[in-house]
Amino acid sequence: MRFPIHIATDMVKWQAKNWVRGNARYPYVLMLEPLHTCNLACIGCSPERYSGDLKDRMSVEQCLKAVDDCGAPVVSICGGEPTIYPELVELIDAIIARKRHIYLCTNGLLLDRFYKKGTPHKRLAINVHLDGMKKTHDFVTDRAGVFDKAIEMIREGKRRGYFVCTNTTVYRETSLEELEEMCAFLDEVGIDGMLLSPGYHYAKLDDEHFLVQQETHRKFERVIELAKRYKINSTPLFLEFAAGRRDYPCTPWGTPNFTPKGWKGPCYVIEEKYHDSWDAFMKGNDWAYWESRKDPRCRDCAMHSGFEPSVVRTMGGNLRDVWTMMRWQFAA
Repeated sequence: MRFPIHIATDMVKWQAKNWVRGNARYPYVLMLEPLHTCNLACIGCSPERYSGDLKDRMSVEQCLKAVDDCGAPVVSICGGEPTIYPELVELIDAIIARKRHIYLCTNGLLLDRFYKKGTPHKRLAINVHLDGMKKTHDFVTDRAGVFDKAIEMIREGKRRGYFVCTNTTVYRETSLEELEEMCAFLDEVGIDGMLLSPGYHYAKLDDEHFLVQQETHRKFERVIELAKRYKINSTPLFLEFAAGRRDYPCTPWGTPNFTPKGWKGPCYVIEEKYHDSWDAFMKGNDWAYWESRKDPRCRDCAMHSGFEPSVVRTMGGNLRDVWTMMRWQFAA
């Protein structure tokens, strides 16, 4: 099975509840950033985005209000680097008590501190950032030794009984051969799943590392083949989209982002405006415009945060797609 069964059943229940209520737009995954403090300066982040002071972090109560207001069945605790957050174990325990599933997204450098205090749970997955093999990953994170530490923490997490997966951004520098090498290596390590998503080029990160549309299509044609042999948790329909075989509208409200500045609109990447409440976020964005992908900043975007929710919300209209997703879920 690709994901623990409770994630699938919780998601189905959540969709059914919103269907009964007549809600056309509702979140699937909350991207929760308790702090904007990080211990790395990766090339995939704008320099100022995660350079905040620890004293400016959100309280556990603020985080839990966002979880309750949003209602999404899955919470991705990201950041900044969440293992820096002093109240992390308390926050995770409280979210689990609300019967949400958690992905703790981390670079792994301080994960051993969490392991000393935390406890494995079926509703908690450790999601380790890994953007290639040693040379590439240390280049992307701009620090030597980060790859070795990440692998050490993946092995330790598996030893302790955690569900451990990885999150990889595919950059222009990422060779297709290295992607396959990484998948084979992680398979030997015993990883529970690998999420692959294209890094893309937009106005605020005017940088040569990011993919334009045709580059994304070419690289993800290869990823589709890799997914036949390795535990790649990006859905097959999303991979077909990234490879240019199908198209979707964006679903920016599917993975809302709550930060120390508030609810970021319109999406995880484009920082146009922050809203002080969930209701203001949902009512304060022109969703039809952002779904259409007409904005120039959306031209090359194929990020899973915008388009995996599109797979979910459009899947019911095609029985073949439903069958594809069912086979994929139960194949691993």
